[in-house]
Amino acid sequence: MEMVLSVAIVFTLLASVVILLRYGNLRCKGDMPTSLFTFIAILFTSGLDVGLIMFPLTEFPVYASEAEYGFANPLAIEFGFWGFLVWGFYFLTTFYFVLIEPRVRLFELPVVKFVNNLVIIGTCAFTGFLFLSYLPTYIEGISPAMTYGLVALVVLAAVWSSSDVRYVKLLSVASTWLFIALIAAMWLNTGAGVQGLGNTVAGIGEYFTNIHQFVAPITDYHAFYLFWWFSWSIMIGQFVARFSGGLKAWQLCVSMLVVPSIPIAIWFSVLYVHFEQSLAIDGLLNLAMVVVGVIFVINSLDSLIRLYTTNLRIEAEKLGPVRYVAFNWSLMFGLVLLFQFTPLKIEWIGLVVIGLYALITVLLWHRRRQLGGLGQTPSSLSAASTKA
Repeated sequence: MEMVLSVAIVFTLLASVVILLRYGNLRCKGDMPTSLFTFIAILFTSGLDVGLIMFPLTEFPVYASEAEYGFANPLAIEFGFWGFLVWGFYFLTTFYFVLIEPRVRLFELPVVKFVNNLVIIGTCAFTGFLFLSYLPTYIEGISPAMTYGLVALVVLAAVWSSSDVRYVKLLSVASTWLFIALIAAMWLNTGAGVQGLGNTVAGIGEYFTNIHQFVAPITDYHAFYLFWWFSWSIMIGQFVARFSGGLKAWQLCVSMLVVPSIPIAIWFSVLYVHFEQSLAIDGLLNLAMVVVGVIFVINSLDSLIRLYTTNLRIEAEKLGPVRYVAFNWSLMFGLVLLFQFTPLKIEWIGLVVIGLYALITVLLWHRRRQLGGLGQTPSSLSAASTKA
């Protein structure tokens, strides 16, 4: 599995380089273009979940103690699992769904469409399952009944918000500002000051000096993360492509790699100060982390539910709001429980996505003539064909 994963990562990196060299000046504009801030907010909150908020404090001790991670400090390792290079997966798929898919329509082929929607639904359920699994560590003393009840409510909120596209923009921008406020509150709790935080952030430089180490899996746990990123990549590309505001491809790439990595770097640095100084996080700060984490889960589930319901043409407008909410809540919460009580793994979904990458590559090769007009709009291609 790790060999397949390594080959897939190298392929995505090379494909991104080819795109930037050949099509770097093409503008990427979706059918619902937004401002750059709104686009990044949607990307950031849809492409991440509660793990960003809660995982680092449990992972820093592991990275500090295990020899495999000894080439860099724990903060740099954590950043490498969540920041910069891995966002290239999202750039590749966003570029594809903005400029290539409208010409070739490969995701309308029955087999591709079936696998794609299966992956979306499975990953959506896995996101809910992660929240269910780690919730007792976020809220000390919570009972099993309360745990399942809260997860059921979160899934319900996500299904309801997915019923209207207006909510995703509002929810994404609001949760981005809440996350920024959480970073500020946690930073003040450290008492580190600007210079102290800056010195900590500088430790992330060890990631960039060792960036080659992150191309292949370092450990099985790193492989889990990479499969997780792969499982999200096609779905997030499909979802956020519609909101792309018209940046050139190279600008879009830089924005997607750099802009989300900045708050991630600052957030991890703030948490790392807490780890190094053994500072307690309780009371209102702990509650704030839980609230922001819950909102991130709702954002993530919202985008995935919206995506598969649109693909399968079972939107709220077609089913009606009551049937839409009842059906999708039952499906999602049932699948969350399936992950809980069966040996299903996100690595399996990641492997399926890698296989989908391979299939799309082969199909693109066979339809390469259709890409000859890449950079023209579908209407201009139609007009050119008519004149011919």
